[in-house]
Amino acid sequence: MSRTASAVGARAGSWRLTAPAVLITAWGGNHYSPLLLLYREVDGYSAVEVNAFFAFYVLGLVPGFLFAGPLSDRYGRRKLVVAALVLGIVGSVILAAGSATVAWMCVGRLVSGVSVAVAMVAGTSWIKELSQHDADPATRARRASLTLTAGFGLGAGVSGVLAQWGPAPTVLPYALQIALSAAALPWLLRSPETRPTNTHTTKTPATGTPASGTPATGTRGIAPALIRDLRVPRSGRRRFWGVVVPLAPWVFAAPSLAFVVAPALVAAQVRDVRIGFAALLAVITLCVGAGVQPFVPWIGRLTGGRAGVAGLGAIVVGSVVLAVCARMESPGLVVADSVLFGLGYGVCIVCGLVEVQAMADPAALAGLTGIYYSLTYIGFTFPVALAALAAHTSYAVLLAVVAAVCAACALTVAAGLRRPPAHA
Repeated sequence: MSRTASAVGARAGSWRLTAPAVLITAWGGNHYSPLLLLYREVDGYSAVEVNAFFAFYVLGLVPGFLFAGPLSDRYGRRKLVVAALVLGIVGSVILAAGSATVAWMCVGRLVSGVSVAVAMVAGTSWIKELSQHDADPATRARRASLTLTAGFGLGAGVSGVLAQWGPAPTVLPYALQIALSAAALPWLLRSPETRPTNTHTTKTPATGTPASGTPATGTRGIAPALIRDLRVPRSGRRRFWGVVVPLAPWVFAAPSLAFVVAPALVAAQVRDVRIGFAALLAVITLCVGAGVQPFVPWIGRLTGGRAGVAGLGAIVVGSVVLAVCARMESPGLVVADSVLFGLGYGVCIVCGLVEVQAMADPAALAGLTGIYYSLTYIGFTFPVALAALAAHTSYAVLLAVVAAVCAACALTVAAGLRRPPAHA
């Protein structure tokens, strides 16, 4: 018989055994952000090369998002989250040792991307399941989301401080993350499993099909099963393409503009503390994004169910302000602008998740959520595209175009929201 959390008697508060590993894995994904300017200064990387490291991070995220949920359903949450924690350590080792080589930096970011994606999908699901005995649904979701947000924010803030004022700035931030990961592992191994751990296929005598509740993990059945989990329900496809697809990329386009593009625009004005300044922008953006999320239902009521449009509107205004910053090079204006991007990020990520959860049937929820997360991280490729195009025109013009494209997406979402939501 397969063992679940209820079978092994998961106690109230057992989610705290899993949370440190998820937090530190998220830390490992985002502690790189404030180091971008450092790599350009110390190792002489170009803007295109540095931003390309983000693209490889996204390349690692996408397969992790798509397959971590179905795999953790079949093999258990613990195995996937342990793998994420170990991959995070491997990624940090590569980044610390290979900071002077473009190829190794790309490999390190790729591994880190896979690590973060697996932790986001399998780890947050595990936290929610471990909280079912001592928390209502809203509290379960909040524990998972705040664990990730704390990891992203602490990673950027602490690593930025260490890189700005600590010794060995290209090594110490990674060394700290490795040490914290090792410390979190024993707690993780004590956390109760919440998914079936019996990986042998049991077939019914009459039909030869897998018995109910037992995952089919035969070699021939795994790949088709994973692909089946990656689908958009037929009844929700118009809503998905009309609302989720134009909304999702802006979720992480907002923070990437706030703490990847913006610090480079005012680097000459904050020369002595440029790395610390980038860390500050990251912390402000993520804190505002976390703080606004409880108010998204209120924003929805205030806007007649168009909270997503309001979130995109904040990003439009933020992009316009950032275009002005490209001309004025004002650090104060950049700090204020990070608040706008944080508001847009926080509102949009919640609205997209609400849409996905409404249209997905229970068997496809993990897969559809993975598709959504994959679309959101397209936004992290924006700095790469802007850096490449900056050779042909100014950042002010490029950011004005970004604002126009975001406004067009907001109009598309507004039109898509006129259709009734498709509930599975």
